[in-house]
Amino acid sequence: MTKIAYDPVKDRLAKLVRNSRTLRRIFYFLLNLFFLRSWHLRRIIAQKGDVIDSSGDWNLLDAGCGFGQYDHFILNRFENVNITSIDVKEGYLEDNKRFFLKEIEQERIQFDLADLLNLNLEKKFDLIICIDVLEHIEDDQKVIQNLSNLLKKGGYFLMHSPSHLSEEDGEEDETFVGEHARTGYSKNEIEEKLMIADLMPEVTQYTYGKWGRRAWIISIKWPMILLNKFNLWGLIPLLFYYPIILPITLILNFADLFNKKKTGNGIYSIAKRI
Repeated sequence: MTKIAYDPVKDRLAKLVRNSRTLRRIFYFLLNLFFLRSWHLRRIIAQKGDVIDSSGDWNLLDAGCGFGQYDHFILNRFENVNITSIDVKEGYLEDNKRFFLKEIEQERIQFDLADLLNLNLEKKFDLIICIDVLEHIEDDQKVIQNLSNLLKKGGYFLMHSPSHLSEEDGEEDETFVGEHARTGYSKNEIEEKLMIADLMPEVTQYTYGKWGRRAWIISIKWPMILLNKFNLWGLIPLLFYYPIILPITLILNFADLFNKKKTGNGIYSIAKRI
């Protein structure tokens, strides 16, 4: 069974946008446009952040920040937030530092190299986001407990991951993605793990249902296969491909966002520290 590698493609794209603030802003826009999970999560962050932000300065931890696109959204959305953004990839952190140093005038964000299995942070947080990270870590329960320990009482933890239904993406000869430690989570499984760590789930919802999964296949999976095979040369045909499939992708994502789903290839949960 062929493993389609996601991380090497991410690394190549990171190099492409590394030295250009304009390209990086465009890159963030495209990530938010095509990845359905971003539609769900930015809506939840906005809802919870509005409540927290109204009381004054507050602290957010981005546990596994990657490219930093959610940090960019949060800093522009909220005036009173201070962000601690951590990752195990030093290259991503250095790129983020260079970009945010020039992009954000206020010193409202810091980037630190950190392992979620061995966290040693002194401050407590009002909101922690952990987006498409837990599926990469074998001892996910320890990570969830570590993050719960960093939350203030009444603070919120937001996670997203592939679901347990994402092992086979409808293709008998391909598995997406090869870097994962597990397939993903069912609703019952992730809620049980959260409650063990003193996190009470408020909403757990599947994402990438029937329509969202189709949008993901045409807008993410097929292009990833192309970039895996041809490296950044694959971007050339994609310049012609995306304008064609963009309207279809947006319609499918809208349909998935507002459609009640009993199952899906992704899952998120927002939980409160008790």
